[in-house]
Amino acid sequence: MTVPGFLAVDSGGSGLRVVVGEVGSGRTSGPLASGEPVRTGARGIDAGHFMEQLVPMVRALTEASEVSEPSELSDLGTAVIGAAGLATLGDGLREELPGALAREFGVRTVALAADAVTAYVGALGTRPGAVVAAGTGLIAIGTDLVGWRRADGWGHLLGDCGGGAWIGRAGLEAALRAYDGRDGGSAALSTCAEEQFGAMAGLPGKVYPRSDRPAVLAAFAPRVAECAPVDPVAAGILRAAARHMAESAAAVCPATGEPHVALTGGLFKLGEPLLVPLHEELAKRLPHARLVAAEGDPLDGAVRIARDLAAGALALPGDELMLTVVAPKGRGDHF
Repeated sequence: MTVPGFLAVDSGGSGLRVVVGEVGSGRTSGPLASGEPVRTGARGIDAGHFMEQLVPMVRALTEASEVSEPSELSDLGTAVIGAAGLATLGDGLREELPGALAREFGVRTVALAADAVTAYVGALGTRPGAVVAAGTGLIAIGTDLVGWRRADGWGHLLGDCGGGAWIGRAGLEAALRAYDGRDGGSAALSTCAEEQFGAMAGLPGKVYPRSDRPAVLAAFAPRVAECAPVDPVAAGILRAAARHMAESAAAVCPATGEPHVALTGGLFKLGEPLLVPLHEELAKRLPHARLVAAEGDPLDGAVRIARDLAAGALALPGDELMLTVVAPKGRGDHF
């Protein structure tokens, strides 16, 4: 007996996370994680490298007994791929991935979604509202279930204001100001920076040559949060981050009704030093919205989209860059 199945993938800065499951039941296998981010090249996200990682992971999961007997789950007719950078770096992935999934697994319908979309669905499902997704970077996404709106997510050089790299960079700047004797410096943050990176004079050499500069900067964000209760400069950095987050949320949140707003991502583990000013800013800028706890993460969102798509019940708006479905004949469909 062949059991109809689906494939759900979350592709982000830490690699792939993959789940396979049965359509019409709650049974799944996974997640399985690769631990290696997908490369980008001249055509954006590298579809070949994506498949190199994905194929052995899916083979392993479809053989897992917790889903079904190995011989049963052989029809992965639906796949949902949530990918960081899809909106700006996804041309090659859109062109190559549906055909590759069809050849390898017999996938007939593929949804390609920006990771902001899967983060939204994981957090709020299909309710109108806004989600702030914050980790190393930051993006806000909102929908009235007619269209999508996004704010920020432009990377650590041009944006991601209020994200982990932004907070860490601001904290290190304050540390260097104290080292120089300039106004706006923080002796507490300078001490933390020396503990984490060594002598302050050598800090640029610890940051600039690194290919993972955003992650290096973001690694200092927890130290900013540690100092915030006793250091006004650190507290001011987190208040500024909260303002940036609330501005992005307000830019994408539906203006009418009672939309829900959720926060998702590892940055919010910084706790009260960030969350208290953020809640204040959200209440000020979005008095008509309701702040709710996120129901799940981006992989949960990819699974939900896959189940709804397989059941013909997907109620999300399509978007050329944010969420498209490639149907059996390979044409891009909007919902």
